[in-house]
Amino acid sequence: MRSEISPLTKHENRHTIPQALPYPLRFEPIYQYRLWGGRRLANLLTAPLPSGPVGEAWILSDRDDYASRVAEGPLKGQTIGQLLKQFPEQILGKLAHRFRRFPLLLKFLDVHEMLSVQVHPTKANLNLLPAGETAKTEAWVVLEAGRQSRIYAGLKPNTTEADLRRALTNGTVAARLSCLTPKPGEAVFLPAGTVHSLGGDLVVFEIQQNSDVTFRLYDWGHVDAKTGKTRALQVNKALACVDFAEGPVGRVTPLVETTTPVERERLFNCEHFVLWRLRGQSSFTVGAVGVPRILVCVEGAGQVEHGGATYAVGKGDVFVLPAAIGTCVFQPHGAVNVLEVALPD
Repeated sequence: MRSEISPLTKHENRHTIPQALPYPLRFEPIYQYRLWGGRRLANLLTAPLPSGPVGEAWILSDRDDYASRVAEGPLKGQTIGQLLKQFPEQILGKLAHRFRRFPLLLKFLDVHEMLSVQVHPTKANLNLLPAGETAKTEAWVVLEAGRQSRIYAGLKPNTTEADLRRALTNGTVAARLSCLTPKPGEAVFLPAGTVHSLGGDLVVFEIQQNSDVTFRLYDWGHVDAKTGKTRALQVNKALACVDFAEGPVGRVTPLVETTTPVERERLFNCEHFVLWRLRGQSSFTVGAVGVPRILVCVEGAGQVEHGGATYAVGKGDVFVLPAAIGTCVFQPHGAVNVLEVALPD
């Protein structure tokens, strides 16, 4: 069994559910077809993959079209959006007044071929956004990489809009992009407005603002097998969003905060999210008082202990620790690699 959650008794009903809170909430992944995807997410997640190339697993999504659902316990089947409406203070704590929906979107990507060369809008591009959408800053943690894996992040120095337009015309876009050869464990931060792409048998964890707006500059000649057609580009909108002053984007240098009982490294700290990587074999503390935390297990297995119950955590699992829980103990079963995510106060 995944956990030791007591089921509702015959005397309990929906009106007693608030007494079932709080408990660590595991969510089911939502797989997404992508023409550039592969089959490697089967090595990361236990839920069976659908047929065809699977490029993304949305592991925490508060979107109307793709809503993450609780996998087990009294709240099984409830979406993250439904929980925020019913129990905003229990889930978000002192942050409840700030968000009408969960502000982050978490994914695993399996990029077998190259992702399109693309850019996400910034706060200065609100006129280009559909109603209800936001700008989109994101970041990647590399989980698997091969010899052909590449990350393109940012433009080479002194590249202008005219330079990029010429490169789009003559098919030399890659020559204008800053290129990295990634290794497992490396991390890259992509502020909104950064031109980027990645691929070549690359598996990454992605954290981003809860927005699904992407403008494609270039698509490497991909033809969608489902339609037999190339995908649409949004060159003018993309160019309007590019931060030409940014230049190349490099790897993040982790900041080691503790080494015992767990190695705790901070990888990202921006206005939208904070992310730590926790690696070790001894029990350690996760969660925080008064605010939610998210756990994503990317290697190994273990269990979260709270309120006298244990909740099994396997590779690929994502848990939301509601604010009302406070801190919990994570007990590894051997060596683990867990990502912990916070929303800035």
